[in-house]
Amino acid sequence: MKVETTYPFTPAPAARPSARTSGAEKSGDQVKLSNIAQPYASEAPVDNGRVQEIKQAIAEGRFRINPEAIADRLISTAQELIDAQRRI
Repeated sequence: MKVETTYPFTPAPAARPSARTSGAEKSGDQVKLSNIAQPYASEAPVDNGRVQEIKQAIAEGRFRINPEAIADRLISTAQELIDAQRRI
């Protein structure tokens, strides 16, 4: 399997100014993260080193997908989200 490394880039359309502004924009209100989101606020969203390792493994044909592990993680994540919602 060949992995294409070039992708056509389509820039996002420029944001249009809104006729109305929200109350937060007018009053300078601050945004506070919910209790659910706070643990993730300090984590780096992407481990670039790991991304490069995976890209290299894909390019070399060494990357193997384990559907059972993916399913287990999805179920676990869904259960965590359900549990977190129940605590609120």
